[in-house]
Amino acid sequence: MAGVASRRHAEEMILQGRVTINGKVIKELGTKADPERDHIKVNGRLINPRQPKTYILLNKPRGYITSLRDTEGRPTVIDLIKGVRTRVYPVGRLDYDTEGLLLLTNDGDLANAVMHPKREIQKTYYVKVKGVLDEKDFEKLRRGIKIEGGITSPAGVKRLKKTDENSWIEMTIHEGKKRQIRRMLERIGHSVLKLKRVKIGFLDLKTLELGRFRYLTPVEISRLRAITG
Repeated sequence: MAGVASRRHAEEMILQGRVTINGKVIKELGTKADPERDHIKVNGRLINPRQPKTYILLNKPRGYITSLRDTEGRPTVIDLIKGVRTRVYPVGRLDYDTEGLLLLTNDGDLANAVMHPKREIQKTYYVKVKGVLDEKDFEKLRRGIKIEGGITSPAGVKRLKKTDENSWIEMTIHEGKKRQIRRMLERIGHSVLKLKRVKIGFLDLKTLELGRFRYLTPVEISRLRAITG
C-alpha cells in the first residue's frame, strides 16, 4: 500500500532483514504491524502507507517494461507517468513488445482482485497474426488451447480483417498466464506480429494517445470496485 514493492518482493525484503518495526529487524513472514501506531522502515527509511489512493490508465507503447525498474536499464512504464506524486505499480503485465491499456495503482486490494482469475475480468486484445486463420482455428481458440501449465479457458474471438498473408483478430480472455495469447496462437501455427490490449472490463482506451495516461474518474473507480467485489 505504501508503493514500495509487490507482495512477493516485500517478502524477499523481509527475509533479507531490510524491514524494521519500531527499530527491530523483522525476518518472520506474517509478522503483524499497525500502520497507524508502528514505525515501519524499509532500508532505514520510514514508509507512509496512508498515501491517497491513485488509479491511472496508461496507453503503453512497445519497448517499455511493465515494472518499477529494470536491471538491464530498459525504459519502464513508470518513465511514462512523470508528475504522478504517489508511488503506483502496474496491475498485471504487458510484454515488452505489447502495447495498449495498462492500469497502475497503489490500491493493492483492487489490483489483486483485477488480476485474480476467479473474478473473470475480461481483457480484450487486437492481434495481428501471421497467416490467415480459418474457422477451425477459431473453434480451437473458443474451446481452449493446451499450453504449458494446462488448458486455457475458452477465449472470445472474432475476425476484424484479413489480407492474403495476415489476419487481424479480436481476442477476449480473463486469465493472465504469461504470454498467453502469443502461446495460444503459436500452438495452432500462427505467430503474433502485433498485440495491443484495448479493454479491461468496461475500461477502454477511447481517444487516449499512445504513451499518454489519465486518472480514472470517481465513477470509473466505483464501477471497478463493484465488478471486483
